[in-house]
Amino acid sequence: MSPRNVKLVPEDELRRQSGFIDKILERNKRVSEEKGHAPLAFTDTYGCQQNEADTERLRGMLLRMGFELSQNEADADLILFNTCAVREHAEMRVLGNVGALSHIKKENPDLIIALCGCMVQQERVQEKIKKSYPYVDLVFGTHAVWRFPELLYEKLQNSRTRVFDACAEEEGAIAEGLPVHRDRTGAKAWLSIMYGCNNFCSYCIVPYVRGRERSREAFRIEDEFRGLLEEGYKDITLLGQNVNSYGKDLKGGDDFADLLRRLNGFDGEYKIRFMTSHPKDLNDKLIDAIAGCDKVSKHLHLPFQAGSDRVLRLMNRGYGKEQYLDLVRRAREKIPSLVLTSDVIVGFPGETEEDFCQTLDLIERVRFHALFTFLYSKRPGTKAAEMPDDVSKEEKQRRFDRLLQIQNGISKELHELYVGKTMRVLIDGKSEDVRYTLTARTDGGRLTHLDGGESLIGSYADVKIERNSTWALFGAMV
Repeated sequence: MSPRNVKLVPEDELRRQSGFIDKILERNKRVSEEKGHAPLAFTDTYGCQQNEADTERLRGMLLRMGFELSQNEADADLILFNTCAVREHAEMRVLGNVGALSHIKKENPDLIIALCGCMVQQERVQEKIKKSYPYVDLVFGTHAVWRFPELLYEKLQNSRTRVFDACAEEEGAIAEGLPVHRDRTGAKAWLSIMYGCNNFCSYCIVPYVRGRERSREAFRIEDEFRGLLEEGYKDITLLGQNVNSYGKDLKGGDDFADLLRRLNGFDGEYKIRFMTSHPKDLNDKLIDAIAGCDKVSKHLHLPFQAGSDRVLRLMNRGYGKEQYLDLVRRAREKIPSLVLTSDVIVGFPGETEEDFCQTLDLIERVRFHALFTFLYSKRPGTKAAEMPDDVSKEEKQRRFDRLLQIQNGISKELHELYVGKTMRVLIDGKSEDVRYTLTARTDGGRLTHLDGGESLIGSYADVKIERNSTWALFGAMV
C-alpha cells in the first residue's frame, strides 16, 4: 500500500523507542514516590509552526515518560528548547536564554537542559554549544526528534554524560504514530503534511537543517485530520515548507489540490488553513480547489520576498514579478473574497534603490492585507552569505521603515472595508483586552476581537464589525 519512495522510520525502531519510554516511566514513578510529585518538564519553542508541531510530539513523549508539564523554568527537572535557525536574531535569542539557564543549573545540578530543532542541526552550532555551554546536557536535531526517548535515557543512565546526536546528513525518515500533546485551550491545531524543502533559496538555511521534501501518505493525514475533528478542533492548519509541492515525491499519489478536496469532504463545521505556499508551484488546479472547497479558508499566504526580477534571480526563487502579479490576478478572479498575505525581505545583498522601488511597486499593486517583513539576515552555509553587500545597515533600515509605512496604510484601509459588515468567525482564544475578552478569526484569517465568556471558545459566531485597526477587527456578536 505504501509508495516505495516513502521513507518511514521502521516499526521495530519505533518499538525500541517505546521501550525507552517505558524504562524512563518506571524511573519517573520511583522519583514521584520519593519526591511526592512527578518530575516536571518545561518546553519552549522558537520559530515556525512546524517547530510548534514538533514540540507537540516532544510533549507527548514527555507525558508518556511520566513527566508533568510545567510553565516555570525554575521548577523544572528538565528544560527543553526547540530552536530556530532561519534568522540570526532567533539564534542569538536562543543562546541568550540558554546562557541565563546557567544560574538555574548551579542551584539544581540534577536539572537536564536539552536543545533540539533547526539551530542545533548545524554542526557549527553543536560545536559552539560543546565549547561555550558546558551545562547543556542533551542536543539533537530535526531528524532525531523521534529518537528523543533513547537519547534522554542515555543521559539519565549517566549524569556526567553529555549526549550530542550527530548532525544527520541523510534526508531523514518520517516517523508516524508518535504521541502528541496539543493545547486544548483553543480551537486550533497544526497538522504536518510534509517535511523538508527542495528549493534552496539562496538566503535560506531550511533545506540544510530539515532535509529534502518528504510527503506523508494521504491516508495517514486523513486519519490524523479525522482524529482532530473528533477531539473538537475546528481550525486546522496544514503545514509544510512548501505545501504546493505536496505529493510530488509520492508515486501515483494525490497532489495538494486533491488532498484539500479530500479533507474538505469530512462532516462538520471547521476550517482548513495551510502554509506556506511557493509561487512557482501555485497552479490553476490548486486555485480552483481553494475556490471550490467551502471549508478551505479563502486566505493565501504567498511569499514574494522581492519585487525586483534581478533580486529574485539572486534569491533563486524561480519566478519573476510579472509572473507573481499574474498569479494574484488569476487567484482573485476565481476567489473574489481572497485575503492575501506575504513575506518580504528588505536589504538582500546588492539590493539597489531601484530594486527596492520595484518591491514597493508590487506591494502597492497587490495591496496585501498584511506582510511579514524582514531585514535580510545572513545565514552561514547559504549562497547569499557569500554575496557582496555594499548597502549600509542604516540605509536598509530606512527602506524597511518606508515599506512598513506604506503597508500599514494599506492594511488599515483594507480593514476599514469590514466595518459595518457581519462576519462568521471562529472564536479561538482569550484576549488580554478587558473590553474585548475573546479573539476570533474570519474565514480569511483576519484577527477579530469581541466580548464574551470563555465557554464560547471553540464555537462559531456571527459578529458585526464596529471598528478596525491596522492589525485587527473589533466587533460584537449578533
